[in-house]
Amino acid sequence: MTQAPEDPRPYALILAGGLGRRMEAEALGAPAKPLVPLAGRPLITHVIERMRPQVRELWINANTAGDAFAAFGCPVLPDSIAGFPGPLAGVLAGLDHLADVAPDADLLTVPADTPFLPPDLAQRLVGRRRQCGSVVCAGSGGQRHPVIAVWPATARTALRQSLTMGRLKVGLLLEHLNAVTENWDTTPDDPFFNVNTPEELAIAQIRASARQ
Repeated sequence: MTQAPEDPRPYALILAGGLGRRMEAEALGAPAKPLVPLAGRPLITHVIERMRPQVRELWINANTAGDAFAAFGCPVLPDSIAGFPGPLAGVLAGLDHLADVAPDADLLTVPADTPFLPPDLAQRLVGRRRQCGSVVCAGSGGQRHPVIAVWPATARTALRQSLTMGRLKVGLLLEHLNAVTENWDTTPDDPFFNVNTPEELAIAQIRASARQ
């Protein structure tokens, strides 16, 4: 019997573990920023719908409103380091879980506040990673998006060391890991637009309505 080919898609983690204070989510009727409505649905729903076809398994990193996130049908992984140290803690939680599921696989991470992610995100980042062998971040408009990235399993040790030493800046870790950037066009819109404030949510509402 011919063995079925291995699924080339990566495992993926949506980073929803931050506090998101600038959004003032509770004033908008949501317990956390990723649950704020966009076009009538939680913001994170748009990210899930864009990522599910591109990946093998999809997980969510969240530290609050865990039951609400579990309702989306993805395993919820909290930070393994207390104190909300930032997105790197979420990436580490994903890599720790990946070590139990598929120790040699790569992990694709995306923030929960990027509702317009491109449909070729996983394919291009994974393809570039296989060429260069290091962490690969997405880029657009001359800007690197540090946590929209594919992380090899080998990055786990350096990531844990960085967090243990209190080095929380993603950019510094990426420099240490010799990360490269895969760039996307921003015409007609930036696919990596992220929603941090009520003003940016209003812009996202206009973009979402235009796509309907």
